[in-house]
Amino acid sequence: MKTSPPHAPQPGRTADAAGNGQTAGAEQGQARFVYTDDTLMDKAFDWGQMRRLATYMKPYLKQIIPIIGTMMVVGAITKLTVPLIISRAIDKAIGGGNGKLLGELVAIMLGVYLVQWIANSFRIKYTNMIGQRIIYDLRHELFSHIQQLSFHFFDKRPAGSVLVRVTNYVNSLQDLFTNGVVNLMIDCVQLVGIIVILLTINFKLGLAVIITVPLMFIISGQLRMRIRRAWQIVQMRQARINSHLNECIQGIRVTQAYTQEKNNIDYFRGMNEDNKKQWDKASALNQSFGPIIEITGAIGYCILFWYGAHLIQAEDITVGLLVAFANYIGNFWEPINRMGQMYSQLLVAMASAERIFEFIDEQPSVKEKKEAKQLPPIQGAVSFEDIVFEYEPGRPALRGINLDVLPGQSIALVGHTGSGKSTIINLLCRFYDPSRGRVLIDGHDIRDVTLQSLRSQVGIVLQDTFIFSGTIRDNIRFGKLDATDEEVEAAAKAVHAHDFIMKLPNGYETEVQERGSVLSMGQRQLLSFARALLADPRVLILDEATASIDTETELRIQEALKTLLQGRTSFIIAHRLSTIRHADNIIVLDHGSIMETGNHDELMAKQGVYYGLIQAQYKFLLEAAG
Repeated sequence: MKTSPPHAPQPGRTADAAGNGQTAGAEQGQARFVYTDDTLMDKAFDWGQMRRLATYMKPYLKQIIPIIGTMMVVGAITKLTVPLIISRAIDKAIGGGNGKLLGELVAIMLGVYLVQWIANSFRIKYTNMIGQRIIYDLRHELFSHIQQLSFHFFDKRPAGSVLVRVTNYVNSLQDLFTNGVVNLMIDCVQLVGIIVILLTINFKLGLAVIITVPLMFIISGQLRMRIRRAWQIVQMRQARINSHLNECIQGIRVTQAYTQEKNNIDYFRGMNEDNKKQWDKASALNQSFGPIIEITGAIGYCILFWYGAHLIQAEDITVGLLVAFANYIGNFWEPINRMGQMYSQLLVAMASAERIFEFIDEQPSVKEKKEAKQLPPIQGAVSFEDIVFEYEPGRPALRGINLDVLPGQSIALVGHTGSGKSTIINLLCRFYDPSRGRVLIDGHDIRDVTLQSLRSQVGIVLQDTFIFSGTIRDNIRFGKLDATDEEVEAAAKAVHAHDFIMKLPNGYETEVQERGSVLSMGQRQLLSFARALLADPRVLILDEATASIDTETELRIQEALKTLLQGRTSFIIAHRLSTIRHADNIIVLDHGSIMETGNHDELMAKQGVYYGLIQAQYKFLLEAAG
């Protein structure tokens, strides 16, 4: 189906993660980018995004709370117990020369470590399992939603910017769900436990040590916005690389045909270099949390040993308690460090979540009504009533189209490029909704019926037919997934595709790659005819369907087309006279308006617009023939 072209990146331009055009230049392979969504960069951390992500954990709470929760608490308690055991061993066993007590405490410590190892093993196992299920749910929801979006959505976005959300952005949330959330909870429990224990053992020493925590948060707080901006820029750079890469792969034949490989490589090098620089910058900012925590921890240790030595001399605490304090301080800064890293992880997750939810929140421009009903089996009467349509405001593609088609009629749509031929087809399939007017099938306004019941009764054969990865048989069966092998082969025989299929290495089981690169253009078109015939639609659309077929092949499928079109309402977009001259009615379009209607003989007799088109075609063919 021809639609208004998507705004794909052009040489000297690229696209951001949302598909917005961005100016780019290249100097010695270096790309320069100008941002249009700086407002995104300045938003405060949005906890609403995090809460929304947390809703994906809700179906698994029955597993998270009893299993992971128990293992988490057990692991935290055992870790908090060890310094107390060490303190008792120093003060009572070693200091008191009690070897038996020392042996008992060592055995207890080994038991505690064993319990801690078992608890952590179970926790890691279940968190990874549940995390992967959450990622599966999120990716499935995103992909399913994208499948429902209208053509308007894809018109303004490069394929790469869509792809990166389903792959990279969802993958970037994986660590958050598999480890991040649970580790954050463990660290919070551990920190609260340590603070309580420190203040309980000796309130003054505990207070003196943890007073450095606010200092650390004040200093690190200044870095948060800079880190968030840096990771957002990284996300955008990676989206641009994916968009450009997808475009380059799709257009590799054109690139090589025009020997633009070097320019393409230089342009990609600039994008790649810019991405590396931004990643290095974001990573350096991210790593700055570590030194801040180390310095703060060092200050805490200095306070501990200076003030602790004073308390030992005053006999307020024992050496064992001071060692326990040192252990707890070590255990205290470890989760603080992880929480700093976790914050950076949250920033990356939020940047990804913004892009993912941007798509999930996108509403189709073509929506089913809540009360939409099933379109019953149709006869094929089609009416266009006063149709006006604009792809963009102020630029009408159709201007007041009125057209009535009887069941079983064949309608040819002709006109210059941009006259509105494919737009009429787009509206009939309800890929778009008209700006004004309505389209009726058998008297049913197509906006009042479900999309599935409408499109299941409309078949389309395109000029550039899409062949999916898989076997020849699977590609034909795409028109009717429950078709038998006999039905598939019968459809292929009817359109004269059977002979060339049987000459392939494995016949109908021959594997074809994406877009059917092992097949010729004509062979791919024959498969699309077989696919449409197998689907048995009541309304059939041929959009330049024979444009890629040579004359000899076209002659062979003319009889097949008669079979394909028999008893169906058909809309044919074609320039070849042989395809349209036998149509029941020919609609001549120009700049979105109907200029002439009638059959071939009637229009030729008028010597109007259609006559001029045919004469121009004949002249071209004569000149081409020599």
